[in-house]
Amino acid sequence: MAGLPGRFLDALDEHALDGLRQSAVARHWRAGSTLVHEGDRAGRVLIVQSGRVKISAITPDGNEVVLAIRGPGELVGELSAVDGRPHGGTVIAMDDVSCLQVGNDDFIAFLRRHPDAAMAVIQLLAFRQRDADGKRIEFGAYDSVGRVARRLVELAEEHGRRTGDGIRIMAGLTQSELAGFTGSSREAVSRALRMLRDEGLITTHRRGITVHDIDALRSRA
Repeated sequence: MAGLPGRFLDALDEHALDGLRQSAVARHWRAGSTLVHEGDRAGRVLIVQSGRVKISAITPDGNEVVLAIRGPGELVGELSAVDGRPHGGTVIAMDDVSCLQVGNDDFIAFLRRHPDAAMAVIQLLAFRQRDADGKRIEFGAYDSVGRVARRLVELAEEHGRRTGDGIRIMAGLTQSELAGFTGSSREAVSRALRMLRDEGLITTHRRGITVHDIDALRSRA
């Protein structure tokens, strides 16, 4: 797949893109809107065209766990389309978001007509499974500073914007959300960010984080 592994649209040729658009409707949500609720029955697949969404789930004790952040070109809801089971997380717009929305039946029919697109979905699911396995290993192998550093590297690579002093992450995650993304407490995340700031690896802002040396941050992780 061209581009970042999670970007489904990068894997489609013009013929497949035209076929997808013919089966889709354009939808728009304002920042903060809920696109999908955890437990909803499967009914549609969303392909993000602009903006970013947060996918999260609530644990039995009421804590939020951030499962993923999806940006332009990425699929949301494809697993429920494939297995027919309810959505495993709530999807919330982090920015103003535009998506192509395709009904499950239309999406499956599209994949049958375009084998390369079906293979792209298989590769995407495999990538996400490996990523999930890696995070489970990470929770047992790294301390909170290492986990925070690894998530910041991931966010910088997938959602960062290069500036004069590094890579600016505009994901807009709160410390509580970053805690849910790293399997840490909010206090542990606060300490980890302070340590990374003291080491000169990052600068925190109200609406983002700047990574000054991504290779050093990767090594720190």
